[in-house]
Amino acid sequence: MEHQNEMDCIRRIIDGETTLFSTLLKRYSRPIHSMIVRIVPCREDAEELTQDTFIKAFRKLDTFKGDCSFSTWLYRIAYNTAISATRKKKVSFPLLDDNAYHHIPDDAVDELLDKEENEDLLHQMEKALELLNMEEKALITLYYTEEKPIQEISSILQITPDNVKVKLYRTRKKIYTLVKSK
Repeated sequence: MEHQNEMDCIRRIIDGETTLFSTLLKRYSRPIHSMIVRIVPCREDAEELTQDTFIKAFRKLDTFKGDCSFSTWLYRIAYNTAISATRKKKVSFPLLDDNAYHHIPDDAVDELLDKEENEDLLHQMEKALELLNMEEKALITLYYTEEKPIQEISSILQITPDNVKVKLYRTRKKIYTLVKSK
C-alpha cells in the first residue's frame, strides 16, 4: 500500500469505516510481531503484545498526523509496548564490558555475520541474540530483518541517527563476542 493510499485509508477509518483497519492489520501484523518476538522472550507474550499494539494504534489513530510514515508510528508503539512489558517482568540481560569490543576487527565481525550457510553458526547467533538487551534486539531486528533505514530506526527508537549507528556497531561486536565465546 503506497503512502497516499495508506493516508486515505487512515482518514476513512477515523471517519468511521473501522472495518478498513483490517487492511492495516494484515499488512503490518507479521512484521510487528517479528520485532516484538525478538524483544520479548515468550511467544505467547509477544502475540498478546502484538494485539495490544494494534489496539493502542486503533484507539490513537486520530493522533497520527502523518509527520512520519504510518509504519514508523506503528513500530514506535510496538517498541514502547514491548519495552514496557519487559520492564514490568524485570527481565535481566547479561552485561558485557563495552571495552572488550574495541580490539575486535570490523572485518572479523563482517565475516562472521555474513555466513548464512552454516547451520551451527546460525544456531549460535540465535542464542547470542537471546542474550541481547531489548534495545539491541530491536535495533538488530529493525535493521537486518525488517531492513529499515537508519533514519526510520532513529524515529522508532527516538534516538539520533548517529546513536543508532554507534549502537548497531557495538551490538554487532557484542554478537560476535557472544558467538565466539561459545
